Amino acid sequence: MSYDRRRFLQTILAGASSLAFRSSGRIMTVRGPIGADQLGLTLIHEHVLVDFIGADKTGYGRWNRDKVAATMLPYLQELKQLGCQAILDCTPAYLGKDPRLLARLSAESGIHILTNTGYYGAVDNKFLPPHAFTETADQLADRWVADFEKGIEDTGIKPGFIKIGVNPGPLSDMHRKLITAAARTHKRTGLTICSHTGPYVPAFEQIDIVKQEGVRPDAFVWVHAQGNNMSHYARAVRDGAWVSLDGLDNSNVDKYVETLLLMKENKFLHRTLLSHDAGWYDPEKPDGGNMGREYTVLFKRLMPELKKKGFTKRDFRQILIDNPVEAFRLTV
Repeated sequence: MSYDRRRFLQTILAGASSLAFRSSGRIMTVRGPIGADQLGLTLIHEHVLVDFIGADKTGYGRWNRDKVAATMLPYLQELKQLGCQAILDCTPAYLGKDPRLLARLSAESGIHILTNTGYYGAVDNKFLPPHAFTETADQLADRWVADFEKGIEDTGIKPGFIKIGVNPGPLSDMHRKLITAAARTHKRTGLTICSHTGPYVPAFEQIDIVKQEGVRPDAFVWVHAQGNNMSHYARAVRDGAWVSLDGLDNSNVDKYVETLLLMKENKFLHRTLLSHDAGWYDPEKPDGGNMGREYTVLFKRLMPELKKKGFTKRDFRQILIDNPVEAFRLTV
């Protein structure tokens, strides 16, 4: 990392007067709760390991933790060197979520990592366990609340947010059940809902259900919102929901620059979240495969380009430090 880039990132992180350093509440990481002011610069949607084989076949026996940790640790160490202090690992249950692996990598890298509870219904329910089809929204919520109160499985590791997923079209009955269960889990835990969504139609249907459940839309993150237009972002921001632009890679830096400048111009930055959806170790591939997408495009390419276009230190602090704290701090 060049000296100028390092100095620029250090000045962003040194913004002790920013919202993050005035916020009360706590953040639940895989190594336990931390004060909201300890979170720091955060990537809100990344992955360490993802197993696409399906809910009926996945399990911890599909990978070797030592091997995964050795493979993925250098990428997290590089993130740490670039100034990143925390990531949300968005791999859901039945898709390769491994809380013990995440806790180990957090300890070894020095990066705060948050894991999740909830179920992923996207891809036509391939990653849902059988009981998700038969249980009610309240029964699913009971399971997810138990993760938060007692820890995931027998690990004692607690989730820092809820992760669900829905198909891109109008919500099915199953996916309405998932967002309802997530809203009810939020009411009992304070955990924020991150929903793999994409297009605006299912996004606004979910926001409507959240409101019907008596939950403020600022507990909802519209995941993969990139690709929609400013009128859709305006509606989400007016509701108070979070707009997550989380598909950054080397092929779309210019598009992200354009979108973020428009978000700033329209005064939407206070509801904008940013990440790569990058990684990851894939158990289906030899040695986990090559790192398919990089965690570092934001630091190495996007931030310098935005700085040239007039993005300020305050703007970067807003979307990379203040907003993640505001979105994911627990006050319940």
